Amino acid sequence: MDRLDEIRQACLSCRECPLCRERTNVVFGTGDPTSELMFIGEGPGENEDLQGEPFVGAAGKLLDDMLEMIDLERSRVYIANVVKCRPPRNRDPLNEEQKACRHWLDSQLAVIRPKLIVCLGRIAAAAVIKPDFKITREHGVWFNAAGARAMAMYHPAALLRDVSKRPETFVDLRALRAEAKRVCQRLY
Repeated sequence: MDRLDEIRQACLSCRECPLCRERTNVVFGTGDPTSELMFIGEGPGENEDLQGEPFVGAAGKLLDDMLEMIDLERSRVYIANVVKCRPPRNRDPLNEEQKACRHWLDSQLAVIRPKLIVCLGRIAAAAVIKPDFKITREHGVWFNAAGARAMAMYHPAALLRDVSKRPETFVDLRALRAEAKRVCQRLY
């Protein structure tokens, strides 16, 4: 058993915060564990909780489309969340829940060691890049965080609700592709 699978197995029985009481499945992460590019969302929604995989609903379909726009497939990247269990009614994960779950994400980052991290939405960016991250002002800007180059984009669910943000996201995707071609040897 490899190290990431060991961490996943331990995470599946996690009871460190109240989110464990209502979950159907722990949503640990999916994709290529050797990828140089990792996407991090805030937490699972209803479809993710039911299927045990991140980004499988409508937002996941949009994420797949976004990856396709920059000539990537889901199987070539790794996708995880800040919290591994669904918050009730898809509310933002509380700080206490994020803190209780943080060691799982840190363990994933330590094993995968991505060169690039893309935070999907403000919650993920605040957890990974900096606590006072402003998504409307700082999306598409590169930072050094978690041992990698990191940027944030609008969460795909936000893009489904507000299509006016899609042109900005297209610019962010082009910036991601350019940076990936610059620093990743195995992605393209």
